[in-house]
Amino acid sequence: MGLFYGSGYGILIIGMIISMLASSKLRSTYAKYGRVLAKSGLTGRTAAMQILQNAGIGSVRIEHISGNLTDNYSPMQQVLHLSDTTDQSNSIAAIGVAAHECGHAMQHAEGYIPLKFVNTLAPAARIGSMISWPLILIGLFIRSNSSQLFLNLGIGLFSLAVLLTIALLPVEFNASNRAVKVLASSGMMDQEELYGVRQVLTAAAMTYVASAAVAIMQLLRIFMIAGRRR
Repeated sequence: MGLFYGSGYGILIIGMIISMLASSKLRSTYAKYGRVLAKSGLTGRTAAMQILQNAGIGSVRIEHISGNLTDNYSPMQQVLHLSDTTDQSNSIAAIGVAAHECGHAMQHAEGYIPLKFVNTLAPAARIGSMISWPLILIGLFIRSNSSQLFLNLGIGLFSLAVLLTIALLPVEFNASNRAVKVLASSGMMDQEELYGVRQVLTAAAMTYVASAAVAIMQLLRIFMIAGRRR
């Protein structure tokens, strides 16, 4: 246990604080603008339908998904999922989030290269995140000729997961920029409402920045632990 507590344990605490602050900021910002009703009267779903129609994207279905802020776009299924807080809400926060997910659908439709990279990397990164730690632990605690191989393989797989969190950043920021532009150009929102949308989407983007920072810190901590093991 001393191996873990003595090797960058403070890094883990800092990462947890960063993650909690980003999540708290998103919740408070969404709650604030979730109480501001859109002047257009549109809901998250009707706004998404209009945005997709205007973009000429007819192949994407819009479906409800349970939970709060669980909104996502599935490029494999071409389904835009809108959560309980977004689907039937006519707040500017809900419409902003729905427009952001439409931004991902637009990225997919035009073959946005960073999104292609993320979609290609994601399967390997998900597998890597699941099996990297068992391999790392085997490499650290089981003394054998192959322990270093297990350790290096685990670090390599965890690095894929870290790379995915970094690769997501330009994709998420671009989707938010698209959302603001389409809401402005379509006349769905005025400048005052767009300010609120920017606040919500910026807070959401910061959770991705925090995730990337935490992942990088965790990888650094693993390198420190591995260095002591060697």
